[in-house]
Amino acid sequence: MTMISVNDFKNGLTIQYNNDIWRIVEFQHVKPGKGGAFVRSKLKSLKTGAVQDYTFRSTAKVEDADVQTKTMQYLYNDGTSFVFMDMATYEQLEVPETQAEAKFLKENMVVNIIMHDGKTLGIEVPNTVDLVVKETAPATSTGSGKPATMETGLVVTVPMFINVGDVLTINTAGNGSYVSRANK
Repeated sequence: MTMISVNDFKNGLTIQYNNDIWRIVEFQHVKPGKGGAFVRSKLKSLKTGAVQDYTFRSTAKVEDADVQTKTMQYLYNDGTSFVFMDMATYEQLEVPETQAEAKFLKENMVVNIIMHDGKTLGIEVPNTVDLVVKETAPATSTGSGKPATMETGLVVTVPMFINVGDVLTINTAGNGSYVSRANK
């Protein structure tokens, strides 16, 4: 068990705190005019995906989390879980639907599987993915956008000029949002 000072926080660092595994999303060292310095941080739970704000005294120490990342290829969904293959060993791993980023996964996509103590914590998909529009309403002269259903079932608000069959670049942060038409 390695302890690290909160003064050594870096974005992307993984820690154990309050019986959970957290990835540091952002942090700020604060030195007020009165009182002791502290570190304000935004942490994302690797178990639940929830993001929470925490404030630590500058003298605090937290436990470093030993997290492994495996690069794997998404193969298919068997109805209850998503199946991934380690491209080096060809071993397969089943991840329950509740832990998978199902709305962004396409067959043969390469993702990072985050593991701790042999247990799967979650899946990191690329920052953007290209998805095909499967269904959308015809363009109208009113409104700034319309809903479009992508090939994975994800519903995104898109500009009026988008049509069925268009390939769109989608931002995977949060719930996913339209970025642009894909260059294909």
